[in-house]
Amino acid sequence: MTLAKVFFTGLFILNLGLCQVLAIHQGSIKGSVRSTTDHLPLTGATVVILENNQGTVTDIFGKYQFNHLEAGQYTIKISFIGYETQQMKVTVKDNESIQLNTQLKASSLMLSEITVSPQKAIGNEQLNTLSSVDILLRPTQSSQDVLRIVPGLFIAQHAGGGKAEQIFLRGFDIDHGTDINLSVDGLPVNMVSHAHGQGYSDLHFVIPETVEQVNFEKGMYHADKGNFATAGFVEFKTKDVLQNSSVLLEAGQFDTYRMVSMIDLLGEKRRKENLQSAYLAAEYMGSAGYFESPQNFTRLNLMAKYHQYLSDDKILTMQASTFTSQWDASGQIPVRAIEQGLITRWGAIDDTEGGATSRTQVSIKLKQNQENGGIWENQVYFINYNFELYSNFTFFLNDPVNGDQIRQKENRNIFGYQTNYYLESALAGKTLQHHFGAGIRRDDVQNNELSRTLGRSTTLSNIALGNVLETNIFAFINETLQLTERLSANVGVRVDHFDFEYVNALNTNNFDRQNQTQNIVSPKLRISYTFNDKIELFAKSGLGFHSNDTRVVVAQEARQILPRALGADVGINLKPFPNMYISLTGWWLDLEQEFVYVGDEGVVEPSGETRRLGIDASVRYQITPWLYADVDVNYTHARSKEDPEGQNLIPLAPSFTSIGGLTFKTKSGWNGSVRYRFMDDRPANEDNSVVASGYFLLDASLNYTRKKFEISFSAQNLLNQDWNEAQFETESRLQNEVNSISEIHFTPGTPFFTKLGIKLFF
Repeated sequence: MTLAKVFFTGLFILNLGLCQVLAIHQGSIKGSVRSTTDHLPLTGATVVILENNQGTVTDIFGKYQFNHLEAGQYTIKISFIGYETQQMKVTVKDNESIQLNTQLKASSLMLSEITVSPQKAIGNEQLNTLSSVDILLRPTQSSQDVLRIVPGLFIAQHAGGGKAEQIFLRGFDIDHGTDINLSVDGLPVNMVSHAHGQGYSDLHFVIPETVEQVNFEKGMYHADKGNFATAGFVEFKTKDVLQNSSVLLEAGQFDTYRMVSMIDLLGEKRRKENLQSAYLAAEYMGSAGYFESPQNFTRLNLMAKYHQYLSDDKILTMQASTFTSQWDASGQIPVRAIEQGLITRWGAIDDTEGGATSRTQVSIKLKQNQENGGIWENQVYFINYNFELYSNFTFFLNDPVNGDQIRQKENRNIFGYQTNYYLESALAGKTLQHHFGAGIRRDDVQNNELSRTLGRSTTLSNIALGNVLETNIFAFINETLQLTERLSANVGVRVDHFDFEYVNALNTNNFDRQNQTQNIVSPKLRISYTFNDKIELFAKSGLGFHSNDTRVVVAQEARQILPRALGADVGINLKPFPNMYISLTGWWLDLEQEFVYVGDEGVVEPSGETRRLGIDASVRYQITPWLYADVDVNYTHARSKEDPEGQNLIPLAPSFTSIGGLTFKTKSGWNGSVRYRFMDDRPANEDNSVVASGYFLLDASLNYTRKKFEISFSAQNLLNQDWNEAQFETESRLQNEVNSISEIHFTPGTPFFTKLGIKLFF
């Protein structure tokens, strides 16, 4: 047995014992927090005892508890972002348990009510304060808007609007998801061993109006987040309840239109009396796009969700959704084609690119309180996914007659189960929180294909074709000990087992089935010290990983196919003024050698060891009761550790980015924002001889909301800048060229674009 297994087994046995340790019971305060709007429990509300600054957050049932309190009078402060704060006096006697039931009233966002305090979470990871603020302020009219909630995260679209966005975060060109863990309602978004690339993450199945919470953390410091959580994770939670039904109609330039319908099925009475809700949501979108060749983009989303409190301590959530999309694309174009007058910025070398994709999923989740006060959560899910993409990156480099168009295609079924168990106990009179979890995910991918094609209709040759069967079994332990009223420590350990199997369908003479297995252990550590309700220091460190493509695993015979990431964050959260919240973090991240499967070529490329150092700064400031300002600034120094100085830059790694703006919300119904996005120039190759150009963009929105309707107006790229959204250094050859040329190939970003919408409530 390895040392890691001994450590993990010992820690598990120790926790079983610790769960039985109870300090001398003196007095306690128990309570529940609900919303006056629908009487449903509020998960994640902050509850603080002001006399000793002891804090907690409500669990998934809206409940909280303080134990081991000396007899005396206490002031309880309960707050939740977007709700009015309440305070109450409570007298505790020896061996007495006080029960409080509180209802909070929804109100406008007030940053003065947000405190920096020692907080803990049972049955629910504490939501990131920044995301809780931003989701209330920023418009989210697309899946791209939802992703941009994460400070420092940039995205780029380069294939007609239907392909998953390219993601940039913490000096990573994450491509479509290789180094960020994405999930929606507990369902994975990242696709392992995908036809287009490892970790491919398409969020277009999310209807943005259904998103209620966005939680994120940069780095690899959560034991419950496994594969791909190196640069960070983002988890989205959709609404359990609709306050009313609505229909939205939007229309914009370039023949763009969008319709969203959200229908409450059970009504307010059953929601309040039976704590039961169900709704349907539908989205249809189409656009010709701003290119000379129409995109012919269409997308349809359907979603149904049922949520019921079976009792005060049992919650059932069932949901199902289906999504389909298809599009044409003009692809990435070379700079020289524009300079020579062959095409304009909006033209194409091969306008037969495009694709189609679909995703259908079903999930059942049951959460229940145990007699010992623990919370047990179980979820089972099934996902059916289909993907077909046509691209041409090199034009006539490989085939001067037919061109270099390729098709990437797959059909996938995902089966998954995961369980979480949360419990609070005491160790030597100190609060100890336990979080145990385990699960399995099995991807069955049929006809994972890379082929050379002509005009989409003709298959010229198969480069790769086969079936992938990949299984990930995992378990973790996460322990949080409140060492003092101000100091807390979190220790976590995660174990992942992977089974990779690939059947090569092109090997017709021999039955080519290859199989490899691999295990990995990932320890985590987080420490926080809170001086008062205005200053908190924190330090985090841990090991993470991202798995490699199954085709790489079997080709490399399981060598270096779960490359590790090692990182650390040190920072501070503070409120220098009542209406200002600041988060400042310094960090570093090392990534081991890995082999990358390049889906566009069907080859394996080594990337070598890398190191990234950076600083993240975020500021939220409420200037007046109705005017808010925010700014995020991110700097990263990203280098290869194996190449010589000057030849060790990481292509497309962002070095300096910033996002910010002004947002206003008035009681008369007017609200809107003016926002900017800035990305500095960055290297497109290792020696910076080719540069990917940066950009500065301004967007704006204006809305007028009344009880029965809302009118909205939005504008992108107010200054009508010519900017390049996706950029790559690519070697290509045009049909009239004798020799190939390596230079920037890009997709032009959105020009000035306006959209008008009207929403009806009923």
